Amino acid sequence: MSGIKKLAQQTIWYGASTILSRMLGYLLTPLLTSLFVASDFGKITTLFTIAAFLNIIFSFGMETTYFRFLTDRDEKNVFNTAFTTILLTTVFFSTILFFLVQPLSRLIELPEHPEYIYWVLLIVILDNLAVLPFARLRYSGRPVKFAIVKVLNILIQIGLVFFFLVFCKQSAPDSFWSQWYHPSVGVGYVILANLFASAFTFLLLSREWIGYRPSVSKALWGKMLHYTLPLLIVGFGGMVNDLIDRLMILRFYPGTVSERYTLSGIYSANYKLAIVIALFIQAFRMGAEPFFFKQSTSANAPQLYARVMKFFVITCCVCFLSVVLFLDAWKFFMGNKHPEYWTGLQVVPILMLAKIFLGIYYNLSVWYKITNRNNTGAWITLGGVVVTVAVNYWLIPIWGYYGCGIATVVCYGGMMTASYLSGQRYFPVPYDLKRIFGYILCCIILFAIHQYFLLFIPQLWIRFAIGFLFLGTFGWWVLKMEKEEFRQIPLFNRVIR
Repeated sequence: MSGIKKLAQQTIWYGASTILSRMLGYLLTPLLTSLFVASDFGKITTLFTIAAFLNIIFSFGMETTYFRFLTDRDEKNVFNTAFTTILLTTVFFSTILFFLVQPLSRLIELPEHPEYIYWVLLIVILDNLAVLPFARLRYSGRPVKFAIVKVLNILIQIGLVFFFLVFCKQSAPDSFWSQWYHPSVGVGYVILANLFASAFTFLLLSREWIGYRPSVSKALWGKMLHYTLPLLIVGFGGMVNDLIDRLMILRFYPGTVSERYTLSGIYSANYKLAIVIALFIQAFRMGAEPFFFKQSTSANAPQLYARVMKFFVITCCVCFLSVVLFLDAWKFFMGNKHPEYWTGLQVVPILMLAKIFLGIYYNLSVWYKITNRNNTGAWITLGGVVVTVAVNYWLIPIWGYYGCGIATVVCYGGMMTASYLSGQRYFPVPYDLKRIFGYILCCIILFAIHQYFLLFIPQLWIRFAIGFLFLGTFGWWVLKMEKEEFRQIPLFNRVIR
C-alpha cells in the first residue's frame, strides 16, 4: 500500500492545483453562457479546439520524454535538449501558420475575424514554451510554486473576462472604462484574456527557463526523438478523439452556419459537465506519470499497477454517479439566461462513461511507455482516430451531438480494449477485471433505475434524495467488496470497524 500511498500524495500535491485551476476555469462557463448565445459560445470552443491541436504538434511529446530520460541522465542536459526541440518546432510551425491565417479563418467560417487566429497562435507559442518549465517544477518537487502559477493563470483569465465583458461593457457610454470595450471584438476578449494570462505565466516561470542554453547532445537528441515521435502521434490522435467532433459538427450537421455553431456550443457546454471525472483524471496523470516510471523497475510493479487501476476506477465511478444522479442541479452550471444549453443534458451520461474508458486507457498505457513500445500506442491511437471520424461522419447528420457522444464511447472503449490485450502480451498486469467492470456496470444500472424513477417524481428534493440514496448504496457496496484493501488505510479502517 506504500506505493499507492505515495502516488496519492503526489496526486494531491500536484493534482490539487490542477483541479483548483480547472475548477476556476470552468467557472468561466456559466459566465460565458450567460454573456453569449450558443452560437457565439460555439465559436469560442472552436478556436480553443484549434489551439489544443496545435499544442500537441508544437510540444512534440517532450514532457513525457523529459521524465523518461531523467531516469539515468543529467537533468540539465535533458532539459536543454528537450527545450531546444520545442523551441525549434514552435518557430517552424508558427511561421507556417502565420501565413495561413486567412485560409484558416475562412475554413472555420470566421473570415471577418482573422485576428482571432493570430491571438490563438500567440497563446499556443507561450503555452508550449512553458511546458518544460512546469515539468521541471514537478520533477524538482516544488508543488507550491506549481500551484501558485497554475491558479494565477486562470485567475487572470477570469478577471480580464469579467473586466472587459462585464465591467467595461456595462459602464456608462461616456465613461473612461467604456472605452476599453469595443463591440467589434466580441468573443475575442476571451482569447485576449487567455493571451495575457499565458504571457504572465511564462514570465513567472523565468527561473525555470532562464538558465537554458541552446545546446544539444546529438546522441541524446536522436534517442529522444526516436522515443517521442510515436508520442506525438499518440497526443495528436488523442486530441482528435477528444475534440474533432466539435469541428465535424460545423462541417457535417445539416443547417445554416449559425445553427451548426449553436449545436457545437450546446454540446461543448454540456461536455464540460464531465468536469468531475476530467479533473480527477488530470490530477491523477500529473502524479502518475513520474510515479509509474520510478516504480517500473520494482519487482512488484505489476501488482502495484493493478491495485492503482482498481482504486482509480472506483473513484471514477463515484465521480460518474455524483454528476449523472444530480443533473437537475448541475444544469445550472450553464446558467439559466440561455436555457437552450439544457437541451443537451442527456448526452452528459454518455460522455461521462466515455471519460471512464479514457481514464482506464491512460492507466493501461503505462505498459508501452515503460517498455519503449510507443509505436504500439501510436497504432492504437490511430485506430481510435479512424473510429472517431467514421462514427461521427455517420451519426452527426442523423443524431447531431448525440452521435458525437456515441462515437466517443466507441472510440475510447475500443482503445481501452486494444491497449489491455496488447499490454498483457508484453507487460502482464493482474488487473481485477471482474470487479473493475462490475463497478462500472453497477453505476450504469443505478443510473438507469434513477432515470426510471424520475419519470414519475416531479419533486426536486425527492429526486435528490433518491440520488444520494443510490450514491450511498454504491459506496456501501464498494466498502463491503474492498474491506481488506481499505483496512490498510487508517481512516477507512476506523470507519469499517
